Amino acid sequence: MGARKKEMAEKLKEQRKSAYYAKLNNCPTSPRKMRLVADLIKGKEVSLALNILKFSKKEAAGRMEKLLTSAIDNYEKKSGARADEGTLFVKTVTVDSAFILKRLRTAPQGRAHRVRKRSNHVTLVVDTKQTTEE
Repeated sequence: MGARKKEMAEKLKEQRKSAYYAKLNNCPTSPRKMRLVADLIKGKEVSLALNILKFSKKEAAGRMEKLLTSAIDNYEKKSGARADEGTLFVKTVTVDSAFILKRLRTAPQGRAHRVRKRSNHVTLVVDTKQTTEE
């Protein structure tokens, strides 16, 4: 590993130690559908985001709600502070594509169509408003 790459990796590792986040890997929902839900809560206060996800009709909202509660618990464990003070908000939500299951669907006249069953990785970062204003 080169020196510059190693320095960058160490820098990112230090940033992750101070960040409050949760990851969901290999979620069997297409990234496009998950991004629709992620855009609903991006930048919102945590209690408002939980309410949005709770009453959303989308199937991906249930998984995102579970991920958000996990990120809140991580914040409470790392910082020792309570999340209900109203200073905690959803900083970023990134949805990346994961593996794709490739299946075949029968078609007329002996043909076959390929069906791609997509999945994704979601990373949700929460932060306090006080640290971003400074």
